[in-house]
Amino acid sequence: MNFLVTGGAGFIGSHLCERLLASGHAVWTLDDLNPFYDVAIKRRNLAELQGMGKPFTFVHGDLTNPACLQELFGSVKFDQVIHLAARAGVRPSLDEPALYQRVNVEGTVNLLEAARKHQVKKITIASSSSVYGINARVPFSETDPIFSAISPYAASKLACEALGHVYHHIYKMDVAMLRFFTVYGPRQRPDLAIHKFAQLITAGKPIPVFGDGSTARDYTFVSDTVDGIMACTKKEFGFEIFNLGESQTVTLSYLIELLEKALGKKAVIDRKPMQPGDVPITYADISKAKEKLGYNPHIKIEEGIPKFVEWFRKK
Repeated sequence: MNFLVTGGAGFIGSHLCERLLASGHAVWTLDDLNPFYDVAIKRRNLAELQGMGKPFTFVHGDLTNPACLQELFGSVKFDQVIHLAARAGVRPSLDEPALYQRVNVEGTVNLLEAARKHQVKKITIASSSSVYGINARVPFSETDPIFSAISPYAASKLACEALGHVYHHIYKMDVAMLRFFTVYGPRQRPDLAIHKFAQLITAGKPIPVFGDGSTARDYTFVSDTVDGIMACTKKEFGFEIFNLGESQTVTLSYLIELLEKALGKKAVIDRKPMQPGDVPITYADISKAKEKLGYNPHIKIEEGIPKFVEWFRKK
């Protein structure tokens, strides 16, 4: 099949493109290579994909430019679209809320429109566990009410979910919304905690710890996340939302312990107050994904952190 993957030069996107290519599909990726983090990292990801010797095409373009999308969809007949491109991160969204809405919301509606006009019926869209906000009920279920977003990033992802439902309801498109839970692993973005902490610990510099270390996250190894995305490409759902997490919470203190052990070096802790927009816990109920996708994450954090560190030391 012909797949379009938006954001394919990034962390999750490059792993997904690799899996699609290895599975015999032709892949196009659209990415604007914005400087949110070092563009050289994204170019290295692209070089690895191009080096596979498979049918892979990189398109340098911007989701906020409808003409770019119309040209791309007019030149290639796509069977499916997997939409991962977005401005990412809770804390950066506090500084640039309008940018996050423009790229994430306007960019998504532009993509949906291009897919609709060119009769692409199936689209899989990345959402985020951040849409749950400060959720009193754990683990988080897809049926929980989600009207309490506490960051511009979370609000933008909620809007994308609503748009996905509209395009299913009005235009009968097959739309799967995937709520990712703190994905980590090789190629992880350098701004994310595990990668940032590894760099600082290795350099002997203090790591910023917001709060007392009791905040907990549902860390999901990237290959498990990709398993869930791939499962979505093989079935039609009408419109469905799926949690793709590990369904195991890890405190910040324990995460730091695991990094210290894998790196063979103690961390210097710089304690800071909790940040606006941060939630105390994320924890996925994955029973729906297990039932409908056959999703079965199997890499626990005790195995995943050494795998990350092995890559980190080689990069």
